[in-house]
Amino acid sequence: MGLRAVVFDFGMVLSGQPNMDAHAAMVRITGLPVERFEALYWADRLAYDEGKLSGLRFWQDFVREAGLPLDESVVEELNRLDALHWTTQNPAMLAWQEQLKKRGLLTGILSNMGDSVLASLEKHFDWLPRFDVLVWSFQLGLVKPDPAIYRYLLGKLGTRPEETFFIDDRHANVEGARALGIRAMEFTTIGKLRDDLIASGLHGELPLP
Repeated sequence: MGLRAVVFDFGMVLSGQPNMDAHAAMVRITGLPVERFEALYWADRLAYDEGKLSGLRFWQDFVREAGLPLDESVVEELNRLDALHWTTQNPAMLAWQEQLKKRGLLTGILSNMGDSVLASLEKHFDWLPRFDVLVWSFQLGLVKPDPAIYRYLLGKLGTRPEETFFIDDRHANVEGARALGIRAMEFTTIGKLRDDLIASGLHGELPLP
């Protein structure tokens, strides 16, 4: 059975490298050593992506845990910078999505993402509606690699697992998809993706990026 849909992770697949100016500004505002900043930043990120925390609440908790005497306006600025940090794009992958659509394939996005980041994407990127299905983790209270989020994706696409191809930069998320029979591939660069499509024989079903 041939492929009917190609689904992309957002971060580090459809996005480019994170905006490091925004990252540097967040670190500068907090005054924390980078190692301490990163430890606090990632400690509750999953809860944010699951929708258990809003972006603003995430940063309120961050500031409290760090013991920083920052007022609410500064917390709001951290939240804005955090969203901007992830508001980048990968033009080559977006061009490939257009090729896939012209070939008649469904396309989708399945991303672990919090509310403030999505609001920033929707503000800056007019290409999101080009995708047939958009699945954002915080809206469901589910994150990859929970099998339930892949099942939800398949239901929205109306495809079988074997008719669906998924690309993600995280190995655990790729394995989670494969466990349900979805054809999945780990992403690093577009050149490596091209080589992997050829090596796997999928270039017979998909245009090469």
